[in-house]
Amino acid sequence: MAHLFINQIEPGVQINDVYMVTQPILRNTTRGDLYIAMYLSDMTGKVNGRMWRTTEAVYSRLPSEGFIRIRGVAELYQGTLQIVVNDFVVVEADTVSLSDYMPRTKKNISEMLSETKRILAEVRHQGLNALVDEFLGDADFMREFAAAPGGMQIHHNYLGGLLEHTHSMLKVARAILPLYPQIQADLVLTAVFLHDAGKTKELSYQMGFSYTDPGQLLGHMVLGIQMIDKKVDALAKKNIVIDPTVLDSLKHIILSHHGQYDFGSPKLPATAEAFFVYYIDNLDAKMNQVTELINNHPGNADWTAYQKTLETKLYRKRPLK
Repeated sequence: MAHLFINQIEPGVQINDVYMVTQPILRNTTRGDLYIAMYLSDMTGKVNGRMWRTTEAVYSRLPSEGFIRIRGVAELYQGTLQIVVNDFVVVEADTVSLSDYMPRTKKNISEMLSETKRILAEVRHQGLNALVDEFLGDADFMREFAAAPGGMQIHHNYLGGLLEHTHSMLKVARAILPLYPQIQADLVLTAVFLHDAGKTKELSYQMGFSYTDPGQLLGHMVLGIQMIDKKVDALAKKNIVIDPTVLDSLKHIILSHHGQYDFGSPKLPATAEAFFVYYIDNLDAKMNQVTELINNHPGNADWTAYQKTLETKLYRKRPLK
């Protein structure tokens, strides 16, 4: 029987199929009954799963990341699809096709990498150019950079998402930099390349997406700064020294690129280049988030459910034919 993909599930549908389970948590209802909250996913999306009136023994059978065959039913809860699991059987990973369960970019990895490198070759500042080349020449980093997701849930949350997001931002930056000649383009292009580099250390994506311990403790911005410091030290051993003022400006862009304290930035943008990167980062993230929600929302209704992170429902109908 063909797999029932997450984006094909409608409310009321009875389900008997295999899904990836991640982050199961045993909780208590307001009445004190035990239930399990979990995520169920495949390559097309992720939904909340709930198993009511359960026990610690049942919970102990669930893998923290793995595959389960579930019997249950889909329902809407506060406008959002979720699956109520009646029972499950653990399925060994080597019996499923991982490509059906790990979402990945639809774009060509090799083409994005090639264009990313072509754009970065335009960096003329000697120190920044050397720093970019130090990262590009690191085979382990570039392998992770091309494979990692761009996030856990909000945007580009699929394999290759980090590269796709960075590549898109570089193209946007190069397109509009000529409109703002006072902006120092070399700082912008270098910062765009490295702004999320720490996500290669923050996120685990071998089976499902989760945070590493350093990711939880430090976050991708701090991890990214540490990675830059290591490359700067390596360059110093080659007698290539980057002006500390330039490095501080680059690091400031990275530490402020979320734009707000509430969104995890330890600093607010304080330079023209930092504002520039913040806005194009937010633009690309929002466009990816919105289009993915519109395209993958279950059902054929003209409106999605209310999206808490966007504080609105999304209109799916395309008025132009």
